[in-house]
Amino acid sequence: MSVKTYPVFPEFEGERLDAALSRFTGISRSKCSDLIAEGKVWINGEVAAKSSMKIVSGTIIEIDIPAPPSLEPIPTPVSGMDILYEDDDIIVVDKPVGVAAHASLNFEGPNVLGALLASGVRLTTSGPPERKGIVHRLDVGTTGAMVVAKSELAYSVLKQAFRDRTVTKIYHTLVQGHPDPTVGTIEAPIGRDHRHQWKMGVREDGKFAVTHYDTLEAMSGGTLLEVHLETGRTHQIRVHMAATKHPCVGDEMYGADPTLASKLNLSRQWLHAVNLGFTHPRTGKYVEFHSVYPDDLQYALDQMREGVM
Repeated sequence: MSVKTYPVFPEFEGERLDAALSRFTGISRSKCSDLIAEGKVWINGEVAAKSSMKIVSGTIIEIDIPAPPSLEPIPTPVSGMDILYEDDDIIVVDKPVGVAAHASLNFEGPNVLGALLASGVRLTTSGPPERKGIVHRLDVGTTGAMVVAKSELAYSVLKQAFRDRTVTKIYHTLVQGHPDPTVGTIEAPIGRDHRHQWKMGVREDGKFAVTHYDTLEAMSGGTLLEVHLETGRTHQIRVHMAATKHPCVGDEMYGADPTLASKLNLSRQWLHAVNLGFTHPRTGKYVEFHSVYPDDLQYALDQMREGVM
């Protein structure tokens, strides 16, 4: 039995129980309805009567969530995922759009681990079963350089390097408008936005997060920024840029203009991990890897340069 507890905030007042639970847990609405029917959902300690009942602000919802299925990576070929570097300890990939770092309950598409296994790459057994060798992640909609550990030594050393913030992580992002100042640092805590499933936000109770940015190019309606991450919170660049009223172009989840994204044929956030640098776990030498913009981002950037608004 794995019971999760969710307080009902005022913004959820009057929402259907099954719909609210789906947003809280990430479980499908139909599965939430099944759990309600099975008597596995409680409101203020009482078994919930039915899926359609309206929830009330200030109440406490509990749900007995069944154990998830195994997320062991399954070998699955992924086209367009190039290898930037490989040796006995590490492999650095150029992650394409639409590919997750590893399998999860919230995404059914391809992932980096599955693609590597399909190509015959031997990965370390270190880490949780579904995240073997994963020392950092890129969002499904973010492209660029990503390292995966192949040896136990690499996994241990790189995990510590990311924790110690000694890894160089440089991104380029095209944002709406013109940030002022043109060079700056955004320091704002990031936590989960309980009003929206899968979304993060600047919150007082969030985790410490620092983003440094520098203007590379200003154009009509937008700015190309170079971003250095000091911390690595979920959606950090997207959240911080949205908080400054300059969301990443195409990032509709965080307030970007959908009309502009349509004009640019952009179906995701304009965000790319261009450089990744760290001390090699075995040789002790500093290594750095570069990823060029993929076609969709280059096209959108060229269009913005030409004044397509």
